[in-house]
Amino acid sequence: MSFINTPLGYILSWLSSIFAGNFAAAVFVFTLLINLVMLPLTIKSQKSSAQQARLKPRLEALKKKCGDDKVKFNQEQQALMQQENVSMAGGCLPMMIRLVIMWGVYAVITSPLTYILGLDSASLADAAYAAKDLGLLTNVTTSSELSIYNLIQSGAIEVAGIPASSLTAVDFNLFGINLTETPTFDFNIFKNFQTIWLIPIFSFVTAIASSIATMMIQKKTNPDAPRMAGMMLTMPILSLVIAFTVPGAVGLYWAASNVISGGLQLIMQIVYNPNRMIAMEQAKTIIKKNKAEAAIINK
Repeated sequence: MSFINTPLGYILSWLSSIFAGNFAAAVFVFTLLINLVMLPLTIKSQKSSAQQARLKPRLEALKKKCGDDKVKFNQEQQALMQQENVSMAGGCLPMMIRLVIMWGVYAVITSPLTYILGLDSASLADAAYAAKDLGLLTNVTTSSELSIYNLIQSGAIEVAGIPASSLTAVDFNLFGINLTETPTFDFNIFKNFQTIWLIPIFSFVTAIASSIATMMIQKKTNPDAPRMAGMMLTMPILSLVIAFTVPGAVGLYWAASNVISGGLQLIMQIVYNPNRMIAMEQAKTIIKKNKAEAAIINK
């Protein structure tokens, strides 16, 4: 993934320098820019969904016509798609491209020591395994760089290739919250409350809000669509649980992504609403037909 991670890393590093090393501000703007760059892919997927929704009544009629003959139905379906210039997989490629890019974004954000400070991998590996040997780091993963930063800054570990003074170029502080810390949940939430808990909570709230808004719009667009209430709750709860096992910077990225991508998706649902697009296309067809009829009458 270096062919994606490296250029994304340059962008995040550049944004970090613009915001005087403020990691939270850099992440928010970085997430916004990435989503704006991918907007054409989002629009393409939305248009593809609208085209498929337009053909849904005709496909239902084909099902009744073909009955249990699936081979005939597939042939008729392909012929209809070719006739209408619609691809059933039209929305899949943009989604796959978005997924690959978002993997790269996640890798860059969870590896600030590599992509912002430019530290070499050998020194980072030494730091990770030193922390693991001391029992300060359970797993050596991509997100462990944030934990390594915290351990070196606090003096818990020392690595010759990474002096603590070299880490001051990046500020992981957000309103007094250290984003390199990993939240530790405690059922005694009132007595042992930690400010770092606000990050997973914010991530959860933004995920819920985005899911509810999306479901409400989809319900208006397609009342016959299956209800996804279970998924609406499952995914935010899952993100809440995971956010308590990773550094706060990761949870912050999820929250920023929920707000930005969720907001853009809502705009796309309104601007490129399938029902609206179908109505516009039907109106164009009627206008074209009327013009043709008027030309014949005039002739």
